[in-house]
Amino acid sequence: MNDSTFAKAFIQELEMETRATRSCLERIPTTLSEWRPHEKSMGLGYLSVLVAEIPLWIATMVRDNEIDFVTFAHISPANTEELVAHFDQNVAAAKAALATVKDGDLEAPFYLKSNGQVVFQSSKRESLESTINHLVHHRGQLTVYMRLNDIAVPSIYGPSADSRGF
Repeated sequence: MNDSTFAKAFIQELEMETRATRSCLERIPTTLSEWRPHEKSMGLGYLSVLVAEIPLWIATMVRDNEIDFVTFAHISPANTEELVAHFDQNVAAAKAALATVKDGDLEAPFYLKSNGQVVFQSSKRESLESTINHLVHHRGQLTVYMRLNDIAVPSIYGPSADSRGF
């Protein structure tokens, strides 16, 4: 599959995951930002921002050749509405960037860095291919945090115990 066809299919896959992800983020109260299920776990606020920002990674991968986790700017949403708006903006940016992809664009190298040090290197296409999985993984983690805080879990790929009324 050439790069432009891949990018169009990737937009569709991102769109399929957007509704469920947005439904989760809409339910996250910022008052629980520091909550974590274990001392080694990330806080609910950080996890929520991570989920909201993964689509921005997609836009960045298409436009640029690297992401540095130390210098990558994160928001600190004042409320749930800001978190959801950030997610919506990032999805729109990802789709816009993917719509510009031409054949050959995604063969360029992409570098994941930490404070300037290369942690991982692959083609842009290979890096993009794993971002939806990364989004789904962290969204799943988010639903566990939701359940542990008695926040209703929305339907993801089918009804949840909350969406069925159990």
